[in-house]
Amino acid sequence: MIKQKATLLLADGTVFHGSLIGNPGTNGGEICFNTGMTGYQEIYTDPSYTGQIIVTTTSHIGNYGVIDEEVESDHPTIGGIVVNTFSDVYSRLDASGSLQDYLVRNGITGIADVDTRQLVRHLRSKGAMNAIISSEFEDDLDGLQAKLDEVPDMDGLELSSTVCTQEPYFIGDENSSIKVACMDFGIKKNILRNLTDRGVYCKVFPAKATLAEMEEWAPNAYFLSNGPGDPAV
Repeated sequence: MIKQKATLLLADGTVFHGSLIGNPGTNGGEICFNTGMTGYQEIYTDPSYTGQIIVTTTSHIGNYGVIDEEVESDHPTIGGIVVNTFSDVYSRLDASGSLQDYLVRNGITGIADVDTRQLVRHLRSKGAMNAIISSEFEDDLDGLQAKLDEVPDMDGLELSSTVCTQEPYFIGDENSSIKVACMDFGIKKNILRNLTDRGVYCKVFPAKATLAEMEEWAPNAYFLSNGPGDPAV
């Protein structure tokens, strides 16, 4: 199969060429990296990465497919992925499908066949910056740069209210003696699973809920989740 070409352009002008994975198109965001050896599906569905392009340094991505039980949110909200070797073939028997199909279904554009370790070393020395992935601007770096200039800076960007629950909801045993009010700034499902597995009854509140609204429920404790965007906001 002939691979479609893709380009990764960083804000400092550094260019990487590779192969398209996921959905054809052009998408940008702040580029970051994750060095985990497993768990790519949990990483890609973590709301904390909303709008970011994720570089994974482990050599093989997609080799065990995807499974519904290993998502951290209802759908991925990342800006794209950068990988070294991408596998269309997966070996896990209980997988629900391939990572490629999952990316296409969720409109995620990515690039493979990139030396991700070289890229991470570059990011470590140069610091956080925006980037853009495209399968549409192969020979037009000026046009791609113009698209990159339109990508908003993460500094001062408030994203939590766009990914959090819009209405409070309960999870766990309502007869529990331990009640915890959870502020959803982009909470992962596994955090709630860990709390409820330990007998905690949770009420999850939207990011902009007030302290008075939470106090009205009379919880024993408060939990503030992490989330995307600039924490100062």
